[in-house]
Amino acid sequence: MAEDDRGTGPLCLVTGATGYIGGRLVPELLAAGLRVRCLARSPERLRDHPWAGDVEVVRGDVTDAESVARAMRGVGIGYYLVHALGTGGDFEETDRRAARIFGEQARAAGLHRLVYLGGLTPHGVPERELSPHLRSRAEVGRILLDSGVPTAVLRAAVVIGSGSASFEMLRHLTERLPVMVTPSWVRTRIQPVAVRDVLRALVGCAGLPADVNRTFDIGGPDVLTYQEMMIRYAAVAELPKRLILPVPMLSPGLSSHWVGLVTPVPASIARPLTESLRYEVVCHEHDIARYVPDPPGRPFGFDEAVRLALRRVREAQVTTRWSSASLPGAPSDPLPTDPDWAGGSLYTDCRERSVDAPREALWRVVEGIGGDNGWYSFPLAWAVRGWLDRLIGGVGLRRGRRDAARLRVGDSLDFWRVEEIEPGHLLRLRAEMRLPGPAWLEMYAETDGTGRTRYRQRALFHPRGLLGHAYWWSVSPFHAVVFGGMARNIARAAEADANAGRPVREGAATGDG
Repeated sequence: MAEDDRGTGPLCLVTGATGYIGGRLVPELLAAGLRVRCLARSPERLRDHPWAGDVEVVRGDVTDAESVARAMRGVGIGYYLVHALGTGGDFEETDRRAARIFGEQARAAGLHRLVYLGGLTPHGVPERELSPHLRSRAEVGRILLDSGVPTAVLRAAVVIGSGSASFEMLRHLTERLPVMVTPSWVRTRIQPVAVRDVLRALVGCAGLPADVNRTFDIGGPDVLTYQEMMIRYAAVAELPKRLILPVPMLSPGLSSHWVGLVTPVPASIARPLTESLRYEVVCHEHDIARYVPDPPGRPFGFDEAVRLALRRVREAQVTTRWSSASLPGAPSDPLPTDPDWAGGSLYTDCRERSVDAPREALWRVVEGIGGDNGWYSFPLAWAVRGWLDRLIGGVGLRRGRRDAARLRVGDSLDFWRVEEIEPGHLLRLRAEMRLPGPAWLEMYAETDGTGRTRYRQRALFHPRGLLGHAYWWSVSPFHAVVFGGMARNIARAAEADANAGRPVREGAATGDG
């Protein structure tokens, strides 16, 4: 799209556009007539978003001053929507360094406004007693406020929206456990806020007066305990009444593992969420309304926010999810173009099958893989691998899919992430489970020289060290069952789809594993 077609408002730089809030904020800014540039480590992950053709994308990282400076040329407003989740020991230092770079480069580039979404901190609690996650987010806000560029720091507690980590945690805890023995933090008072109101405030901050340099608390009209939130969620979702029994012995660390076992949110992300619930997090002002007035019926109440989020989930209209952002520590190496990886080892498992069905039917099965459709081979083996990954701190197999039928680059898919997709031809997934080396799975829908449809599948693994080699050889005896069965069942599912006019799920394919 030509520069003149992108709007006439100020140019906004959005960091974190591949994440949950950032991916939703971009189209809202565009709708408000603002121009948008995105700073992303992996620009290709923005390629398939509906708004991708309406924005500029600059490759870079907030910890790299040079790339930040390049991204800020000509920018008027900077949205800082990145932060570490606390999975590494030095995440506070990383957050601190990135915020300083962003603030310094914003001042040097002459930006007239910074906007940051942080966390609501408990009133009267010394900062040193806060969880590392909340403490770091508070520090980032201070750094930006002291940058010399007018800054608005929005502080929110639990964000309720389809696909948010907080909502997914609440939803799965409530839906899966009719009787719950819960940590004592379920009695902590919280002021949740609908994601739509968060986005409205973020967009509105673009027009704040130049002399506004402060924090704003943002929340919905309801102040509830987490226990009350679960009870009201059950009522909105029309579930039977839940029995909730709080007990004092579950620490945030233990309860994060409990959350990780019950919900798709892994313990590494659940821990900062649960630690943030130890103290009361309630808004102490609503001054943002002086600058961004509430429309009639807003902000949304808790029940309405849940109702809207559930409708999005049930209609498969979840635009971004908590897993949109890469999990810290997950593999991110691109697929090597040199099959020998410049002299290193690259193990492969290749399978091919002729398919008695149109290529389009095969592609529908390939693009619909994972989530509720499963992986078309030995479900128990996939489930066990997912559980093992969860036990060692990985994402496990329960992240599911953002959309039941369509994938885009950057989507999380169980314990994989979509690295490349060529509609009708190629789906390449990169493993995000804990492995001693990066791994990929490729699936192709092709037509051979005789005009017949062929399914081609390739699993690749680049071992790191002796442990990596040992891992490959220890699991290779199972490949015939797992990968061989997968190729057979995908081919058969495509044939059944072509014959019946509907996709066949894993359990209905065959008895092959």
